Amino acid sequence: MVTDAGSYEADFLVVALGADLDPAATPGFEAGGHDFYSVAGAEGLRSVLAEFNEGAAVIAILGPFFKCPPAPFEAAFLLHDTLTERGVRDSVSIRVLSSLPSPIPISPESSEAILAGLAERGIEFWPQAVVTRVDAEHKIAFLANDRQVYYDLLLGVPVHRAPQVVVESGLTVDGWIPVDPTDFATRFPGVYAVGDVTSAPVPRAGVFAEGEAVTVADVIVGRIRGGDAPPAYAGTGSCYVEFGGAKVAKVDVNFLGGPKPTAVFNPPSLELAAEKAAFASSRRRRWFG
Repeated sequence: MVTDAGSYEADFLVVALGADLDPAATPGFEAGGHDFYSVAGAEGLRSVLAEFNEGAAVIAILGPFFKCPPAPFEAAFLLHDTLTERGVRDSVSIRVLSSLPSPIPISPESSEAILAGLAERGIEFWPQAVVTRVDAEHKIAFLANDRQVYYDLLLGVPVHRAPQVVVESGLTVDGWIPVDPTDFATRFPGVYAVGDVTSAPVPRAGVFAEGEAVTVADVIVGRIRGGDAPPAYAGTGSCYVEFGGAKVAKVDVNFLGGPKPTAVFNPPSLELAAEKAAFASSRRRRWFG
């Protein structure tokens, strides 16, 4: 392995470089839209939102794979709350355009709750609506099925790609690193990959990357010490969903532990909001001290 700090020989290598955002992959988006999936994009959007008081707001998922499936809908709920608090919500239309057929395809119950929440707030949902290019001058987003939508504010989830260094390494197939989902081994001996950089059949979300890392750690320890192989990765995790109004829902999912994926939806509540805050605090303490 070669880095800018030197070269290293390893008995085991775990690739956990995540997914990069590629706003330029959608022609016109960089000039005509705003990315809220990066720190810099969110910081820049803050002043834009503060001055946005009327017109059409469009939240668009620009690629087939993206981090945190509920996030675009959370953005819609929070945008609704912000505009309502400022007294300008009636002057703004909000639409969410998704490349998926439903908000969370694995969980019809969760999708129904999100769709109900959108409807209650007067937010439109356009499923399987893929933006192919943006006309920044005329503020038009063109869709793959010859439709188009006019906007005054375009918030986009950029196309995701594996980091270029990963692609150049030869690890990827069709853009991502294929792995054995039971132990996250790649097709190269001693090389593993976890998180958003893989094509594992689970969502691209931190809770799954965390579980994958635990699995790989157990696998490597077992290979060094010998003994029985650890249990296969079950693909379990919980995703919190901001519903606005200070309430949070939760989806408990199991992708790989049974004959088919399952999901249990826990309706939004103040109690789950407190649980989410405690979860976030525990990760901050563990990762950053």
